[in-house]
Amino acid sequence: MASMMRVFLILLWTMSLVQPNVPQAAEVQVFPPVNFTITVSALAQVLLHWKPNPNQERKNYTIRYDVKILSPVPEEYDTKKTHSIRTAALHNGFSAHIRTLLLHNDLQMRSDWVKEKLPPPPGAPETSVTNLSCVTRITISSSVSLHCTWLPGRGAPEDTEYFLFYRYETYTEECQDYFKDKWNRNTECRFSVTHIDPEEIDKLIVIHINGSSKYAAIKPFQQLFNQNAIEKVNVPRNVTVFLEQNDLLATWEKPISPFDKECFEYEFYLFNLKSGNKQILKISSNDFQLPIDVTSRYSIQIRANHHICCTRGFWSDWSEIIYVGQNKLENSVAWILAVLCASTLLVAIICK
Repeated sequence: MASMMRVFLILLWTMSLVQPNVPQAAEVQVFPPVNFTITVSALAQVLLHWKPNPNQERKNYTIRYDVKILSPVPEEYDTKKTHSIRTAALHNGFSAHIRTLLLHNDLQMRSDWVKEKLPPPPGAPETSVTNLSCVTRITISSSVSLHCTWLPGRGAPEDTEYFLFYRYETYTEECQDYFKDKWNRNTECRFSVTHIDPEEIDKLIVIHINGSSKYAAIKPFQQLFNQNAIEKVNVPRNVTVFLEQNDLLATWEKPISPFDKECFEYEFYLFNLKSGNKQILKISSNDFQLPIDVTSRYSIQIRANHHICCTRGFWSDWSEIIYVGQNKLENSVAWILAVLCASTLLVAIICK
């Protein structure tokens, strides 16, 4: 009994020493932020803004804010600022929660959440475009072209006219070059030159398509694309193929691109015209050596894609076909037939 009393007194004494060094959480109230708003600041971009609660005690405390994006893409982060910019497709709306985070040494206290949402834009169901697909290319002049295609919504009236805009960072532009379907509706757009920077890595391209009709309100549609993921890589240049004894040697230059040659990988397509065998070999350098059957003739093509430096794009088209080698059996047969024809002709002349 005496030992238990001693343990109790020791614990009581320890608590009396520690307690004065711990902030009194029960005495501090944590108030949620005020005037929380969500506004559209650009195509597929929102500004989240709030103010500190005027009743919040600040002495000896660090104030931060927890932000939780609920839709369209869940995300959580904290910040010491009272505003935040987010890029997201907004055709289905946007919603977020925010709360105050009070910090002091290892102590953390949080307020209740404050909720706010941005409703989706108006429009009749199934009138927005579907199957949106976009491709970029780097031109010889090192500019970037953009080509997008889509299908009209199933609920869109036949007189629906769609209009496409792209946004890259702070620049927004409307399409001026459309292609139409059999009902004369815009279903394709081309920008021969854009403000997309070919040297940037994994930046977002925002595509926004709205529309108009006499019979229905057309619901807009937005989609975000990684600029490198939708790049149709250019074809490798100056492909050279030759034979050296029993080996096939090939060299080429990287595609037109601001990226270094180490940023590309290649597929080497080798087709044996004699046997019908096909091979596709992956290569990460700009040259290649392979033992081959010197009695056969081959066709060769090469294509390229991003590698290591950035997100993979679309494989380039295959290079033009290059032929090497010769089918010696076929050549021998052809030579024999030529000799027979010549002999037959000579005999016919002599007999005549």
